[in-house]
Amino acid sequence: MSGYSKRMDYMRGSADIMRQLFEALGDPGTISLGGGAPASIALPVEEIGQITAELFAPGGRGAEMLQYGNPRGLADLRQVVCDHLLAPKGIHADPKNVVITSGGLEGLYLTAQVFLDPGDVVLVESPTFVQTLETFQLMEARPIACECDKDGFVLDKLEADIQKYKPKLIYVIPTFQNPSGNTTSAPRRKALAELGAKYDVLVLEDDPYSEMRYSGEELKPVKYYDKTGHVIYANSFSKIFSPGSRLGYVYAEGDIIDRMYDVKTATNAHTAMLSQVLCAEYFKRGNYPAHLKYIREVHKERRDAMMEALKEFMPEGVTWTYPDGGLFTWLKVPDHISTSALFEEVKAAGVTYLPGIYFYAPGQPARDCFMRISFSSNPPEVLREAVRRLAGVLRTKM
Repeated sequence: MSGYSKRMDYMRGSADIMRQLFEALGDPGTISLGGGAPASIALPVEEIGQITAELFAPGGRGAEMLQYGNPRGLADLRQVVCDHLLAPKGIHADPKNVVITSGGLEGLYLTAQVFLDPGDVVLVESPTFVQTLETFQLMEARPIACECDKDGFVLDKLEADIQKYKPKLIYVIPTFQNPSGNTTSAPRRKALAELGAKYDVLVLEDDPYSEMRYSGEELKPVKYYDKTGHVIYANSFSKIFSPGSRLGYVYAEGDIIDRMYDVKTATNAHTAMLSQVLCAEYFKRGNYPAHLKYIREVHKERRDAMMEALKEFMPEGVTWTYPDGGLFTWLKVPDHISTSALFEEVKAAGVTYLPGIYFYAPGQPARDCFMRISFSSNPPEVLREAVRRLAGVLRTKM
């Protein structure tokens, strides 16, 4: 058998942990704090069942749902994106500048495919989303971490890094960042768009969590401040509709979106029509406002339950972020404890999490004293038990 490509080496450590996390989902004795799935009780099962039955009835859209489609995406779903998701954020988009993707990750992948050559530099937050790091590395690009604080990129350091590295791309998760849960401030969002224009560098804004806000002030996306077309906006339906539908979208102007169309045509032709039609009909029938209110209530309760449990059970010396939304908190243990080495012991206690070491760009001093834990997938009483078990293991290491 021929050998695997050298690119697979980039995924060796994180892929093993990811495999264990997914396998743990089927283990009734394990409480997973490692994934990023929304609450199952918040999925619109009944509504989608009713819509599906109507659409497959005579005179419905059944044949359309089972047929090939436009690589750019279903026309009425692209209109939904513009009217229901972008317009409330202050972004007045033309549907021709939207491509429907197979999940939010594909929008990031399409951007990487269109713009990145081997050796190109991508500036990223520190820490940042592990699977996007893998995507950039699979393109043989160089992700380089920039200094961040609780309000996002430290702007003078970011500008210095732009001047030093001449990046092709800046990647940012500005709202309820994965993994930290932090949110980029409004002034820094505006400044980020301005830096992209000033230095002619693209900004890839990944925004899958912004609708999941439970407290604090709504903020405009970086794309809102974009006057020159340097910001590419990627988002997902996974948290607000259904992760299993594998739907997302990317919005950009002019030639950029056309090149993404071309790459998508060459890779998977188009996103599944069945999912697209169901999602479009769900929004067009007016279900979304009440659903958004409900999912925010469910996840706020879980966020609050985790925060209370951490405060009650965690030993002194352990700290964590308090996110105003999203799905995660970023927990820090004392420096002498390795969260990657601790993983198997905590797993034996019936809990899984994602070690923080995988969220750091290559060549950056990795902080192995962090872990990402999710509050979205489990009800409050289960979260409380998971935190109690995790804290019990940590106490033996203090």
